Amino acid sequence: MNYDAMKQKIAKGDGFIAALDQSGGSTPKALRGYGIEESEYSGDDEMFALIHKMRSRIISSPAFTGDKVIGAILFEKTMDGSVEGKPTPSALIDKGIVPFIKIDKGLEAEANGVQMMKPMPELDALLARAKGLGVFGTKERSVVNLANAEGIAAIVKQQFEVGRQVLAAGLMPILEPEVSIKSPERAEADAILRDEIMKNLDSMPGDDQVMLKLSLPANAGLYDPLVDHPRVLRVVALSGGYSRSEACAELAKNRGMIASFSRALLEELRAQMSDAEFDKALGEAIDEIYTASTQKV
Repeated sequence: MNYDAMKQKIAKGDGFIAALDQSGGSTPKALRGYGIEESEYSGDDEMFALIHKMRSRIISSPAFTGDKVIGAILFEKTMDGSVEGKPTPSALIDKGIVPFIKIDKGLEAEANGVQMMKPMPELDALLARAKGLGVFGTKERSVVNLANAEGIAAIVKQQFEVGRQVLAAGLMPILEPEVSIKSPERAEADAILRDEIMKNLDSMPGDDQVMLKLSLPANAGLYDPLVDHPRVLRVVALSGGYSRSEACAELAKNRGMIASFSRALLEELRAQMSDAEFDKALGEAIDEIYTASTQKV
């Protein structure tokens, strides 16, 4: 797949985007969920080797194909690694799955009810390396905790600024200003976020497009104007702490949104499973998430 073919698959394809991008801070929790305790490894190198082994097992599984998984978001170390002897992006492309890379370096401390992204001084070099490996797009996460209009405006401004840098490098940005589903002001925060994103989309020059990765809204259908906006290639949803069944039930209520789940995709996978058990559990998760992404209620 070249860039145009990947763009067409993401824009029009039936399916969802798998998030395989847990980074340093969230990796121990992901490994625990997978059945590997912190006492079973020592140091970052062993930890990242184990999480890469898990991701390689997912990507190489016969259940993980481009028929239902149209894209996958990778952690930088996963992008730079290999699966079955191939660079990870190439292994995905060979299965008909479009590769993305997580580019943010974590979150700042909360201010004005939000957590901005930390600086990314080496971003241009990372983007060039990703493009050279055949990666299609990027993903960058920040978090909204409260319905603070000033904070949300700042977070959206930062997301679009980084998005423009990604576009200039020839890649497709996924902007991810996550609203915490634990926020006591969640519905109000959702609405402020939608309006801020609309303002920034309306002021984009030229004919560039971005993607959006958003929390499932407290009020179903709230993001319909974003789904329909000509500057939005696709709107994807994060699971945000919901179980898979809860996330799928909420996703099915939202027209035009497809999943980009991490924890909800992996929640029943264990390192101790046989290959047959692993492939069966992964296949069932993929089927459930695919259905919620493609069949709306």
